[in-house]
Amino acid sequence: MSSKPLRFTDGVVTIRKLRRSDKFRLAEIANNEKIAANLRDSFPSPYTLEDAQKFISMCLRQVPYEIFAIEFEGEFVGTIGIHRQSDVYRKTAELGYLIGEPYWHKGIAPRAVNLICEYGFREMDIIKIFSAVFAFNTASQRVLEKCGFTLEAVLKAAAIKNGRICDEYRYALIHNRPN
Repeated sequence: MSSKPLRFTDGVVTIRKLRRSDKFRLAEIANNEKIAANLRDSFPSPYTLEDAQKFISMCLRQVPYEIFAIEFEGEFVGTIGIHRQSDVYRKTAELGYLIGEPYWHKGIAPRAVNLICEYGFREMDIIKIFSAVFAFNTASQRVLEKCGFTLEAVLKAAAIKNGRICDEYRYALIHNRPN
């Protein structure tokens, strides 16, 4: 891993290392049922300041660093992470993100996804990034497709969310690298 600072920007959106002071905005943004509805049940709902503090503390201990703050126009608007898998999947990482509802439909998510994928391929020595999306989360499906991800599989009745059995869509992006 390089010693470059953990801050990447495309001129509009920046991903950077989380700060302890982000806990207030994170708690405010993440305490939203519409966000929780699209994430795994391990995501707390309601989302409290204590949840934000614990999450940020965990992130700051990561080596390599996997979860970042997303900034838009200098303001914290969400988080994005790329999580390396293990064993025979060690060259693969899972992508996950959340954007605060006031910032939806502003083109922030695709920009953040592109930035984190560049980081993963360049700094984490991975060759494949995947994301698991509930079938009803069409907004995330569109984001991934805009970023060049392809639908690899539909896992039928793979998850239960809010008491409903649903399909999971698996999207992936493979880095073109010479062998």
